Amino acid sequence: MKTILTIGRQYGSGGREIGQKIADHYGIKFYDKELLAHVAKESGFCKEIIQREDERPTSSFLYNLVMDTYTFGHGATAAFTDMPLSQKVFLAQFETIKSLAEQGPCVFIGRCADEALIDRKDVLNIFIHAPEEFKINRVRTYPDYSEQEQNGKRITDFMARIDRQRQSYYNYYASGKWGRADTYDFTIDSSVLGIEGTVRLITQLIDDFENRE
Repeated sequence: MKTILTIGRQYGSGGREIGQKIADHYGIKFYDKELLAHVAKESGFCKEIIQREDERPTSSFLYNLVMDTYTFGHGATAAFTDMPLSQKVFLAQFETIKSLAEQGPCVFIGRCADEALIDRKDVLNIFIHAPEEFKINRVRTYPDYSEQEQNGKRITDFMARIDRQRQSYYNYYASGKWGRADTYDFTIDSSVLGIEGTVRLITQLIDDFENRE
């Protein structure tokens, strides 16, 4: 495999699982939460701050001002220092994605990876979505979801909140629009073929993409 795959996803659609299975199929690197450790290592940012800002743009000037003291370690320019915290973290993540892509084929989940790699010709950008019922059944099994911890909030509200965060983050930093078909090379409903079927479909797309004339 020579292709770099980026996957945007609705929460509960199986995008992460699909991406992991594709990476395993080809024996290549997979970056979701794993990306954050690379960002911390390459940028000098505190890992906890990167996790706090992960796919969550903030408009709070006071938050950025207070937290800025704890973020950047070394080598910052004056212009970089004047940026809001959320933009510093995004730029560090942006550069890390480009650096990792230089090392060979891999799979990136979310985090505007398609925007970071927009000038490369070896990138396939996919968005995974699914109907609400399909996503609800999956989310109920997720370790990070607990109906008790949500204080009685509906699971649909929990799912919608995460997707709003992802949409806000993507639409703020990227040139396209999160989830819109014309932003990606392919958008796929993972409920049609199921997780395994969607994996097979994408691997076929990758093979055809690499063999195109």
